[in-house]
Amino acid sequence: MSDGPLAYIGDGRWACRAGCGACCIALSISSPIPGMPDGKPAGVRCIQLTADNRCAIFGQPERPVVCARLRPEPAMCGTSAAEAIANIAALEAATRPGG
Repeated sequence: MSDGPLAYIGDGRWACRAGCGACCIALSISSPIPGMPDGKPAGVRCIQLTADNRCAIFGQPERPVVCARLRPEPAMCGTSAAEAIANIAALEAATRPGG
């Protein structure tokens, strides 16, 4: 996984750290993913995350909408992939039904 700050690309948008993959591991996804028809729980690596931590279905119609709409930002991503995983895990816990 990669480390370092996010790059600001303008208009309130940030670029993902190349090879991070934290959101593809830490987030729960309830919609179907090719190879994971029931989605995936938080903390489970998405089957579509390649060995170099890139999305194998990026830009394709079968990519879940939640993935396509998720945007990196410093508060979520922190300064390292490990920090991003911890931040996303905390968000998952805080928004878990009944949690």
